[in-house]
Order: sequence, then C-alpha cells, then structure tokens
Amino acid sequence: MAPTLYIVIPCYNEEAVLPVTAPLFLQQLTALQQADLVSDSSRILLVDDGSRDRTWEIISALAAENCAYTGISLSRNRGHQNALLAGLMEAKDRCDITISIDCDGQDDPAAMEQMVHAYLDGCEVVYGVRRSRKSDTVFKRGTARGFYRLLRGMGVDVVYDHADYRLLSAKALQALAEFQEVNLFLRGMIPLVGFKSTSVYYDRHQRLAGKTHYPLRKMLHLAFDGITSLSTKPLRMISTLGVVLALLSLLGIVWALIAGWFGQVDSWVYLAAAVCLLGSIQLICLGVIGEYVGKLYLEVKHRPRWIIGARTENEE
Repeated sequence: MAPTLYIVIPCYNEEAVLPVTAPLFLQQLTALQQADLVSDSSRILLVDDGSRDRTWEIISALAAENCAYTGISLSRNRGHQNALLAGLMEAKDRCDITISIDCDGQDDPAAMEQMVHAYLDGCEVVYGVRRSRKSDTVFKRGTARGFYRLLRGMGVDVVYDHADYRLLSAKALQALAEFQEVNLFLRGMIPLVGFKSTSVYYDRHQRLAGKTHYPLRKMLHLAFDGITSLSTKPLRMISTLGVVLALLSLLGIVWALIAGWFGQVDSWVYLAAAVCLLGSIQLICLGVIGEYVGKLYLEVKHRPRWIIGARTENEE
C-alpha cells in the first residue's frame, strides 16, 4: 500500500509567490500519486506563520478549491523553524511521511520522487542537498560555506548545503516530537534523531517571485542560534581563553618586574591597552554566557512554541 504523504510548506508574507508555486507543488503531488508512490489521501499542508499580507486568504482559497490543499495559521509570527515544526507536528499522526519544502520555489519539487524512493528502500530521513552553488554570488557562496563550517567547527552536526528540504518518516516524526526545546534549529536537531538516512541532490533555482526572508543578518542569527542551542563549545572556548590570558598575564608581570628593575618602564600606554583588551574580552565572554543563560531562561518557562489560530475547513 502506498504511503500517505504530507508536503509541509511554511509561509510568511508569501502572497506574491504562493499563487505561482502552489500549482507546482500540486503538480508534483499528482505525479507521485499517478505513479502509485503515494496514496490519494496525501495532502499539501500550508502553514501561515502570522503573515501580515494576504497569505492566509490565499491558503484558504486554495483549500476551498481543492481538497489536496489544507492549511493552518499560527496566531502570530513565530519564525520559520517554529512554523515548520508546527506543520510537521500537525501532520505526524495523519501520514506515513512528510516532505518539508520552502514556499519560494527555489528547491526543486522533482526531487521528491527520489526522496520517496529512498524511503521505500528503507530510509527514515532523506536530506535534500544542493548539487552546487554556481547560481550564487561569490559573497553568498562564501558566507554559506562559512556558515556550515562554523556550525561544524562548533560541534553542531549538520549536512553541508542542506537547508530544510527533507523527508521524515512517521517514526522519525514521533522521535522528533520528543524534543521539547524552545530554541529550535531543525538542521541540527534532525541528525540527532538518528535512524537510517541518505541524501538526494538537486539544482536550486532562483526565487520565482517576492523577496527572500533570509538575508545575511538572519542567516547569522540562525547560525548563532544553532551553535548556542546545540553546542557548549563556545563556553569551553571561553575557559580556554581565560587560561591563555592568565598565562600571558603572568608573563607580562614577569616582564614588567624585569623591565622595572632596569628602569625601562616609562609609558602608561601599554597598561591602558592591556586594560582595554582585557575589558573587551570580558564583555564578549559575558555576552556569550548571557546568551546561554537567556536560552535557559526561555526553556524553563515551558511556554508553547506556537499557537494555532485558525485552520482551513478541510483541516478541522
């Protein structure tokens, strides 16, 4: 019997691109159904992340026109990762597999067929990985590579050139539901779930319409969230830095005593520079520690990660 597939698509202010990409997703779902790879009960689940434009109205209209579309709307904007997880958790008890994909049309929907085949061959997790970054600018290519290298260097287990285009089986979804942290970084959490996994490769396209919601600023914020949510390595680095600075300080004291004995210490500039350097390092260290304390504060409050404000009629 063919598995039931839910294609989970987070949407935020996507009124420009959603009317263009929604038919493409439906076309791919129909192709999978006609090939008997997924069941006729498969659906496209659109998650409105508290959009300020007409995104929810478009989702509601799509669901009213075709039962293959269904949707939920979060009560307020919670960010891409929370919206994606909300969709996955909404779908986990209704399907055998989910495929998450962004709404902008950059990820090739045709790769879904390879993902389903990999699942049928026994994989519980299938990562969609970009074949190359030739279409990116030199700056974008360099920052993206730096992003993944930084995460790997900080001890976060991520798949290179993989964003959030992936297949998860019902077993993997149930395991993911056990992760209760508020600070989400799904690219690092999914590998922690385990199970048999593989990757499929595809060519990434230009955004079909609208503007990107992931500029460099958000990419850096995502990287920092990933590091502090999944790794304690920065705290160890601070401890190591403290030991190194303590040793350098001892050497500096010895040098100052020797130089003072011979009367060669005649400037306060070195002292002022050292104080400024140590002060700035202390502030950086306090900032990193404060980030961890802040995340701990959010975790212990156990606030809901999202609240569903509305559902399309065929979702209720």
